[in-house]
Formats: sequence, structure tokens, C-alpha cells
Amino acid sequence: MNIPRPRPRPLVIPSPQQNGPHHRKQVETDQQSANFGNLSPDLQPNSPPAFPVEDPARTVLKIGRYLLQKQYDGTNSYTAVNIETQLEYVCKVISVERYRDVLSAYWRIDYHDNINDIVEIIVGETNAYVVFERSYGDLHSYVRDRRRLKEDEVSRLFGQIAAAVACCHDNGIVLRDLKLRKFVFKDKEKTQLKLESLEDVCVLEDENNDCLVEKHGCPAYVSPEILHMNKNYSGKSADIWSLGVMLYTMLVGRYPFHDNEPSILFSKIRRGHYTIPDTLSSRAKCLIRSLLRREPTERLTGDQIAVHPWFTSRIVTRGGGATGGASSRGERLDSDQTVPDVETNESDCFMFT
Repeated sequence: MNIPRPRPRPLVIPSPQQNGPHHRKQVETDQQSANFGNLSPDLQPNSPPAFPVEDPARTVLKIGRYLLQKQYDGTNSYTAVNIETQLEYVCKVISVERYRDVLSAYWRIDYHDNINDIVEIIVGETNAYVVFERSYGDLHSYVRDRRRLKEDEVSRLFGQIAAAVACCHDNGIVLRDLKLRKFVFKDKEKTQLKLESLEDVCVLEDENNDCLVEKHGCPAYVSPEILHMNKNYSGKSADIWSLGVMLYTMLVGRYPFHDNEPSILFSKIRRGHYTIPDTLSSRAKCLIRSLLRREPTERLTGDQIAVHPWFTSRIVTRGGGATGGASSRGERLDSDQTVPDVETNESDCFMFT
């Protein structure tokens, strides 16, 4: 049997010259400094202990009845949890000096099912905390993952998009930077859409005059008239063009105008040349062409979109099964024309005067 033996400790026998009071005091001091508390010499740490450091990013902030937790990357938005109901919301933090101007468009619209509504505003000394209902993913990611959607599903979703845009236009609001990513789902089933934000829109002083000078938007969605320098344009008509790009992308799975080189992309947009697959129904083709007209005055208005035959015919036939859906054969999609996995085409926005 092996019996563990304790580690031997050195025995120090002082010489007669080391028995003086000064030496005894020095020995006591050395023993105290080497004691490290109550630990035995066999358990002395090799290095000083490390204590955890608090991560500021994980700090939970309580605002009113909400706990602000995870911050969305690159934004001023946080996940907020209601302490009383445990429901999850989104909280945007805006400086007190700016929040009224930033939210000015919301004062124009009382409520709309397809526009993100403000749940509560909590005003602090330096910041205002604006609480919104949470969402379940954006439309751009949804189309990118699905590649293309069937006409019946697109008619339901695009009808909600068009209704939100029409409401904004009727209340003197031009969206300008209109794109798929601007719309998010209200439900987990991804059947209900809402316009996520009205923070970067243009609120018209005169609701009947939508003439704009500042040119703002994303390359894939920009209308031809915006590309002409030193020229005014109709903000509402530019929004309608962007709706046409969104509708085309949802049905086909790629942008109607696309190129990695901006100058070539803008040249295609100015010419207004694009192709529509034969797999789409004739009414879907008609609606796309009615939105993507080079002449702004020839495009449909927001209110006219809702009464287009593509919507009305599908409402009638939906009970017995919708017709005109995209063929399973489809057309072969070029890799550089599909909705991109990265955000380059939607986040690479521009603004010039």
C-alpha cells in the first residue's frame, strides 16, 4: 500500500548569532510576508487571482416599466422587455433635442395597420426612449431566402406595402428611401407587414406639392428622374418607381436593374430597359409596367394600385384557389442578378444635391 507522504518542509536552525531580538523580528516579518493569508505553502497560487470584469455592453438599463437589454448592431435600438407582462418590444433611443423632429412624421398619421406605431415615449433628461412593437424579420431577408414568391403570396404582402405608401402620400409624407428592407413582419407566420420606421422620410410643408430637390435613395431602387442633376422631381412618383422595383424583385427573385458598376447600373435605369419572365401572369406584368414607367406622370398613384385588376381578380379567385402563380420551371437566375446575401445593394445608399 502506498501511503501519501506530506511534502517535507525545510528546518532552519538559527546560529547563536541569529538569536538576537533584531533577527527574531526579521524572521517574523519574512514569515508573515510569505504566508499569503491562511494558505499553506503547498497551496500558494502561482499568479495573482483574476476577478471577472463587468462588460458594459451587458448592462441592463431600466427605463420606466421596460428593461433595455441587447443593442442592435450599428443602431440606436435595443430589445426592451416589459417588466409587468414580459412581452418583448423595440426601444429606440433619441436625444431629447432631436426626438420631436425625428418623429414628426408620426404626428401626421394617427394609426395604420401597416405602419409601425409608437407604443410609448419615455422622456428623460438627455434621451427620449421610443417604444415600438417588435418585428419578426425583414422582407428583404425573406425574399432572399425564398428566392422568389408565388403571385398569391406577393399579392397579399404587396397589397399591404402599397396601402402603407398610399397612407403616407395622402398625409403629405414622401418615403424617398423605399426598399424591401424597410418592411418587417408583424407576426411569426410572416403574413402581416408593416413599414418599420418613418424617421428618415420627407414631411411636406404643402401636402399637394411633392416637388423635391435633394436626391436620396439606394441605387437598385432609384428612379430615372433622380439621376438627372440639377432637376426637381416628384417625390411621390419616385416612391412609386421604388414600389415597382420591390414588386418585380418579390415576383422574379432579382432586381430589374442591376450591375456591380454604378455607372452601368444608372445607365440601365435611365433607359428603363428590363425583362419580365413569361412565367408571370399578364395582370402581374401589367402592374409592373404601370409602376416602372420612365415618365413619372404616367405611373400609377398609391391609391390606384389597390384597384388594379391584379389585386381585384385575385380577391375573387382566392376562395377557389388563386391562379396565375409562378411556374415551377421558372427562368434560370444569374448569380449576380439574384437578391444578394449581403447588404450592398440595399445599404449602399447615397444622397447628393
